[in-house]
Amino acid sequence: MTPKSVAVWVLVALVGAIGWAVLALSRGEEVSAAWLLAAALGSYAIGYRFYARFIADRVLRVDRTRATPAERLDNGVDFHPTDRRVLFGHHFAAVAGAGPLVGPVLAAQMGYLPGTIWIVAGVIFAGAVQDMVTLFFSTRRDGRSLGQMARDEIGPVGGAAALVAVFAIMIILLAVLALVIVNALAHSPWGVFSIGMTIPIALFMGFYLRVLRPGRVTEVSVIGVALLLLAIVAGGWVAESSLADTFTLEKETLIIWMVAYGFIASVLPVWMLLAPRDYLSTFMKIGTIAMLALGVVIAMPTLRMPSITDFAARGDGPVFAGSMFPFVFITIACGALSGFHSLVSSGTTPKMIQKETQVRVIGYGSMLTESFVAVMAMICACIIEPGLFFAVNSPGGVVGTTVQTASEAVTNLGFSVSPEFLAQAAKDVEEATLLSRTGGAPTFALGMSEIFSAVLGGASMKAFWYHFAIMFEALFILTTLDAGTRVGRFMLQDTLGNVHKSFKDISWKPGVWLTSALVVGGWGYFLWVGVKDPLGGINQLFPLFGIANQLLAAVALAVCTTLLVKSGRLKWAWVTGVPLAWDVAVTLTASWQKIFSDDVKVGFFAQRDKYQDGIDAGKVLAPAKNMDEMHTVVLNATVDGVLSGLFAVLIVIVLLDAARTCIRAVRSPESVRLTEVPWTESKIVAPAGLLATPQERAELAAAGLDSGGGRAKEPVA
Repeated sequence: MTPKSVAVWVLVALVGAIGWAVLALSRGEEVSAAWLLAAALGSYAIGYRFYARFIADRVLRVDRTRATPAERLDNGVDFHPTDRRVLFGHHFAAVAGAGPLVGPVLAAQMGYLPGTIWIVAGVIFAGAVQDMVTLFFSTRRDGRSLGQMARDEIGPVGGAAALVAVFAIMIILLAVLALVIVNALAHSPWGVFSIGMTIPIALFMGFYLRVLRPGRVTEVSVIGVALLLLAIVAGGWVAESSLADTFTLEKETLIIWMVAYGFIASVLPVWMLLAPRDYLSTFMKIGTIAMLALGVVIAMPTLRMPSITDFAARGDGPVFAGSMFPFVFITIACGALSGFHSLVSSGTTPKMIQKETQVRVIGYGSMLTESFVAVMAMICACIIEPGLFFAVNSPGGVVGTTVQTASEAVTNLGFSVSPEFLAQAAKDVEEATLLSRTGGAPTFALGMSEIFSAVLGGASMKAFWYHFAIMFEALFILTTLDAGTRVGRFMLQDTLGNVHKSFKDISWKPGVWLTSALVVGGWGYFLWVGVKDPLGGINQLFPLFGIANQLLAAVALAVCTTLLVKSGRLKWAWVTGVPLAWDVAVTLTASWQKIFSDDVKVGFFAQRDKYQDGIDAGKVLAPAKNMDEMHTVVLNATVDGVLSGLFAVLIVIVLLDAARTCIRAVRSPESVRLTEVPWTESKIVAPAGLLATPQERAELAAAGLDSGGGRAKEPVA
């Protein structure tokens, strides 16, 4: 490093350190949200520049001369070498769903400091590491799915447990994400039109890059962004026109369209729809978040939520029950550590990556970007009045149905807010009420409207920015659903390939169609029942979302740790082993409490017993409205408790089998068998990062290629 670069990185470290110092040492003073921004950005920069490079170069030993599956198995459908800028957009859009927007908002009930520390430290040392290492090992194995890698590398017992757990958890995660989208787009002609238009725009971009102007990423990016902005503006026009009724869809209709889209997106060639649509969505996502960060710097809003609230110690918060450990680390998954990401890192992305050297920017870099989204969500939740926050995020049983009852309830929680303030807040964003708008999305939208209106338009623009944020969140989540369905198809094909060899060929059309139909049918069924019945379908399984996601991360980290040990990298196994130990401690503690806690707000079986006692006494308890719903609540609590136990047992089996495999590999290195494919020389020349270095630009020029890279047109010296 040159003296200039040393000075730059010292300055970056100082900015981050000062930001953390201000956040940690404040005792009742007003703290600007800009300090939270500085702490996060400084930490991300140091983590990416030094820790991610250390892992890529020293631990994984990425090989720029080794051909990836996208190059060796290119079939134009699933395997397709993709410009790293487009692939970065696809991967980020695929992993960044509801989690980074919702989890931090809910966790803000504990204060801004615990959640922020977990978001930043968690992503640097756990989440981004999981994503990058999983992507690397899957790339070395022809893009095998996580469950199949577990079966191949850990053993048949642990592998079978992993396959069952991973697929079941994935269906639950996809159905939960789909439910959030349905709730966001129902009766929203603006959102339906704007998001629907991203599909034909993406198809145009796909054919533009494949047929009309191959490799012209900059050109198609400019065109695509212009069309996207037009679609967003036009959505507002449509909402005010006679076409509004056409694009005002009921929830059931939305489900049918989403299932159809999920199936089509999972079977079409990846270059045609999935990759360009995710890339297009990334401009919207990153652009909006970047403008939000700029708005924080300009407006300098104050963090009104305390750094740590009393709920962190008591564990009786109205938003979610449970102590800070382990439930903050369960509530905030995406943005810090998310098992769902490992499915994408072992699904679509390893089949599209040009060079092994790109795992750092795509795996680690995408996860840092998502973490920054989570930081912005935390800021949005904590700059609004705490009284408003708890009125919005507390259930109806806590705050009631009027601003008067809500004011009294929130004041009893320790945060005063007047009925007039609550009424005015709803009026400002043109909503009938903001009470009990749980789920996190409305709170994020409120915070975004506060920041944007302070910079542009004033209070009169709050309603516009609020509804823009709601539409933005729906777009954010939908890109996860289509990629997740395709990943589910890969996973199911890998699993069925153990029974019938034809499924091993992921290009075999009958297998593609059958497995895609099974995946969309799985999450579509739970979604349909959940919309029809407030206590059924995915609503029944929703309480499992957080723990199931983090248990999935335990599987991914266990597989990565096993592969580090088996491949002769024992001294570096702590890189994934330490976050694995933390994740196991968090998730198994949470599972234990959810199963055995006597607190009816926490324990599933305690809740079952309470409602069963109510049935025996002939009483109807909220949220049930009649005796039939009382029986449904008892059934749901029983199912959730049993599944929590089952998932925990399956993960323990995976961990024990992984430990056995690691011990055997250390004791008898000669007995180790790896399923890594043999080395093949790569003919592709492409930069490792989003921006080419001077040396990489020289290599591209010598090969007769532009900045996107590709197969050398002339021999490279």
